[in-house]
Amino acid sequence: MTTLLDTLFNGLALGAVYALVALGFVIIFKASGVMNFAHGSLLLLGGYLTAVLHDDIGFAGALAVSVLATAAVAGVMDRFLLQAGGPDAHGAHVQTIVTIGVDILILTDLSRRIGGDLLSLGDPWGDSVSGLGPVTVADSRIAAIVVSGVVIAGVFALFRYTSWGLSLRAAAEDVEAASLMGVRLVRIRMLAWCLAGALAALAAVFLAAFPAPGLERTTGQIALKAFPAAILGGMASPPGALAGSLLIGMTEALVAGYQSDLHVLGEGFGDVAPYAVMVLVLLVRPTGLFGGKAAVRV
Repeated sequence: MTTLLDTLFNGLALGAVYALVALGFVIIFKASGVMNFAHGSLLLLGGYLTAVLHDDIGFAGALAVSVLATAAVAGVMDRFLLQAGGPDAHGAHVQTIVTIGVDILILTDLSRRIGGDLLSLGDPWGDSVSGLGPVTVADSRIAAIVVSGVVIAGVFALFRYTSWGLSLRAAAEDVEAASLMGVRLVRIRMLAWCLAGALAALAAVFLAAFPAPGLERTTGQIALKAFPAAILGGMASPPGALAGSLLIGMTEALVAGYQSDLHVLGEGFGDVAPYAVMVLVLLVRPTGLFGGKAAVRV
């Protein structure tokens, strides 16, 4: 029972962090129709900035700078690269391909800088642990759940109660109608990219914190595990991204916790488990857990 509780708690913590990343995928897709394959490199950029700055300005200051800088990079990438010539100048599919090129450029530079090192982000939790009943958990896991919960609640509040959220939802429903009603599509979309970049930088802190050994050049690839979560929930559904992230986090934790019982599936099954779950769910619900069929007038 203790092993099960420990596994479920770790799954909840992983799911909470994956939700930050998956929300970034969903927000960008709702705002622009673009699959941002540079999201992992933005996550690595945010983590790298926190790692190199925390000795000089402290963890809180380094995290604030990295969140703002990563948000700015994401916004600039969208505004001056993807939207060059207008939001629809190249089409969403072309812009998606461009993000692959941007990802290669950023990832190559950061990999050169990090090399084979393991970078500490200077987080205040360190390797400390706490007891919750019969379960002993890392303080970083508790912090991940609490911070992610607060941030995700804030993002949902932005969607629901702000003019930006209303404009974003209107543009997601009908771009042409939203434009005719005076919605500034370029501005709304750029702010969405900035928010997604900020969420990625925040997620990097918890992905590199204990029990992880630290930030390495492959940390950005963890963002790809949040991609199935966004697909599972329905690519344009923020609640779906949250539900999909929790499902993926629980799946990964359960596979890791009971690896000895699943040895027939291979030692590396935990790496492909999120994608296996995605395929199985999409076989039953092709539009995702919270996705809906688009109405087409003929």
